[in-house]
Amino acid sequence: MVHEAYAFVCLHCGHGWEEEYEIRHTTDLAGHRRADYFTHGLRVPSPLTLSDCPSCNRGPIRILHPGRVKAARTWPDYLG
Repeated sequence: MVHEAYAFVCLHCGHGWEEEYEIRHTTDLAGHRRADYFTHGLRVPSPLTLSDCPSCNRGPIRILHPGRVKAARTWPDYLG
């Protein structure tokens, strides 16, 4: 089991968020490896295939290193 975090930003609306994932690597009976991603105990699609923003339901989505969204300044900060 591996834990990874990703940061995301929507290039359409500017919404940013971060999510931590628990990744379980397994091998099936045929020898094929797979990785299952979980957040808050629920199985979810790989964040590498994420294409829709939870805020505007559009995209495209950019994946960043964790901590980048929290460090970003919001638009009003630039005005004053």
